[in-house]
Amino acid sequence: MATVEAVFREEYGRLLAALVRRFGDLDLAEEVTSDAIEAALTRWPVDGVPPKPGAWLMTTARRKAVDRLRRDQAFAARLAILQVEAERAEPAPAADVAAGDLPDERLQLFFTCAHPALPAEDRGALTLRCLAGLTTPEVARAYLVPQATMAKRIVRAKKKIREARIPFRVPGANELPERLPGVLQVVYSIFTEGYAASSGPHLQRLDLAEEAIRLGRILRRLLPAEREVAGLLGLMLLIHARRDARTGPAGEPVLLDEQDRGRWDRMMIEEGRDLVPIALTGGPPGPYGVQAAIAALHNEAVDLATTDWPQIVALYDVLLALTPSPVVALNRAAAVAMRDGPEAGLALLDELADEPALRGYHPSPTARADLLHRLGRLTEAAAAYREALELAGAEPERAHLRRRLHAVEQPGA
Repeated sequence: MATVEAVFREEYGRLLAALVRRFGDLDLAEEVTSDAIEAALTRWPVDGVPPKPGAWLMTTARRKAVDRLRRDQAFAARLAILQVEAERAEPAPAADVAAGDLPDERLQLFFTCAHPALPAEDRGALTLRCLAGLTTPEVARAYLVPQATMAKRIVRAKKKIREARIPFRVPGANELPERLPGVLQVVYSIFTEGYAASSGPHLQRLDLAEEAIRLGRILRRLLPAEREVAGLLGLMLLIHARRDARTGPAGEPVLLDEQDRGRWDRMMIEEGRDLVPIALTGGPPGPYGVQAAIAALHNEAVDLATTDWPQIVALYDVLLALTPSPVVALNRAAAVAMRDGPEAGLALLDELADEPALRGYHPSPTARADLLHRLGRLTEAAAAYREALELAGAEPERAHLRRRLHAVEQPGA
């Protein structure tokens, strides 16, 4: 069963994308992909996993699609054309899948799922459904919404694709610079929810983070010349390498300065570090490449004291110029506090006090509370911790903030 599930996870997006290209119908492709998986779950435990499981799934799904179309007289004319095409190209799909290639179809599906015409909340859901192979209930759990809500969201996205006639294709060279950031943002949004869950009982959603990295690897193999793809994959690897040290025995957050760096995944760090120069050379840097470089500096340091804070602040200056954002400015202020002291960081946070984008963003009052705590301004720190506690959603974060609040309210306890 584990082998079947592993094949399913690896082949689902590839299979679905190829079928969408062949039949031009996302719903049909999903149905017959699921049918093929169900057939595998029935046959493979008895007959064994075939030598070329991807080819077996492709052949089974294609036959089921043709059977469905044959039963629908409205598709009779299209079926005749599809059968000719299928016979003409029959040997190719099995060879492609067996060789482990990543056909262009999957890249087309990336850009379709992340099309700017779709609402932002629908893009990630559709990407997880179509490219990560998650079921609708799994996607609903990922976004912490009822299954019925997610089902409607996915149906809405598919309807938009159909009615707006969004093409299943890779954008042309002139369109790629405009469209690629949207694809990368979808993958990174999935990763950030896995890195720090917005709500729920766990700080991290490792399943989501790992799916985002898997999608990033696919993009990297499909678009090897795109430096920001390398930057995003490098960034995710460098951050995810710390996963085992980020939580304590009870699932509580462990801050960077308290983490056991011996538990960091050194192989993953090396893989991520190797991508940083690729992302930063050959042209102006992009935001993912710069963030990857910041993450690499953190991972190279023995401890917080030996971290190259001047270089990190300089990189945040570059990032702020590339993507002017209150969140980036907030992170830069925290780095400045480490370089120049808590008063310098607090002065920068004061400049961000009225930023609308930071209202409701619990890391903002948390950062202020931590700096006030370091300065010994405990009453003000307690007020900031209370504000952060009201805004935090994930229970481990809330428990952490309650402990910090207790520490400033009762410093001798």
